[in-house]
Amino acid sequence: MPRVLLIEDDAAVRDGVTLALRRRGHEVAAAASGEDGLDLLPAFRPDIVLLDLMLPGKDGFEVCRRIRADRQLPIIMLTARGDDLDVVLGLEAGADDYIVKPARGEVLEARIRAVLRRTALPADGSAAGPAEPGPAPVETYGELAVDRAGLVVSKGGTDLPLAPSEMKLLLFLSATPGQVFSRQQLLEHVWEHSYHGDARLVDACVMRLRTKIEDTPRSPRYVQTVRGFGYRFGPL
Repeated sequence: MPRVLLIEDDAAVRDGVTLALRRRGHEVAAAASGEDGLDLLPAFRPDIVLLDLMLPGKDGFEVCRRIRADRQLPIIMLTARGDDLDVVLGLEAGADDYIVKPARGEVLEARIRAVLRRTALPADGSAAGPAEPGPAPVETYGELAVDRAGLVVSKGGTDLPLAPSEMKLLLFLSATPGQVFSRQQLLEHVWEHSYHGDARLVDACVMRLRTKIEDTPRSPRYVQTVRGFGYRFGPL
């Protein structure tokens, strides 16, 4: 079962989440502050991080940025409100998804599994997408090289550090260049939100992805906006 690092300062929430996940077979390391959580990372080597935003000392945004600086671990934010500006800022800092507290154990488990599936993608780039495996092991789009089997994306010969949601979004879109997908379609295929999900997840992920793959993020060549409809990859 996936190893979970929980960083949460509220003792009741921390104990409740830890108990719920351990009952489902997870190994859990819990920290009450951002500093303690970062200290646990190297030795515990989690598969995923559950991160509260409102932490004493280093807040969740800073912790998220610190993790993203040298690790592409899946990160799920824990937040008290789903409509806060904090959610947007957390997604922009690099979180892959968020859960509104309090959350039932089965909700936590489902979201963890969905996020982790993004780190173990089939060669076509999505679990339910329209892609067909290409004849070549590495696909080239301008300066961008996409190795679907190896889950490696490079630009100009340099590997790009893509977070799980960024990787799956790019693989999904590039599997069918020129095809437009709505935000809701992307939420269903990339984030596996079958309900009417939060479009901010998509927009924040696109913004982060563009800063890594585009020469000029404000004039994107690869991940393009189709106003009123959604996003597409290319055409180049």
